[in-house]
Amino acid sequence: MEMTKDGTWKRLPSYRNFLDHMPESMVQEHAENGNRENRMFLRNTDEEGKGFEYVMFVNSSEKKMVCVFQPGPYLEGPPGFAHGGSIATMLDSTLGGCAILAAGRVMTANLNVNYKNPVPLGSVVLVETKVDKIEGRKLLISGQVRSIDGETLHTEATGERSTVLQA
Repeated sequence: MEMTKDGTWKRLPSYRNFLDHMPESMVQEHAENGNRENRMFLRNTDEEGKGFEYVMFVNSSEKKMVCVFQPGPYLEGPPGFAHGGSIATMLDSTLGGCAILAAGRVMTANLNVNYKNPVPLGSVVLVETKVDKIEGRKLLISGQVRSIDGETLHTEATGERSTVLQA
């Protein structure tokens, strides 16, 4: 929250539906196609602390997004550690959120994930992402998952998003 004090970073509220996460200017367009009762995959449980627990912060001018993530016990893969798919999901969601704020409506075209060290269940990690380059409809984005003290690199990722053409 310290990063939000000067106004360069904004905390994004947690949400249950993708429409709750989009900039207001885009909500009306998507509201016609989406059901407000549907839930975002990350918010598929009613019990807090069991699955994806996170908060995101965005810096629009620098095209960066940071996510503080704590994997709950429902995300277990190897005993005591988060499943690799849950780590990839948080990276994809944070990379995607970063791209949405930079270019509007986008979809994942490619996601490359390199796992370096496992993430213990219940630990808190920092997911940092940024838009590296925009080439027409294509956005190139990168990110890392690090321990909260920055000492351990858990995962690195690169991704590509494409803006969605209007029908």
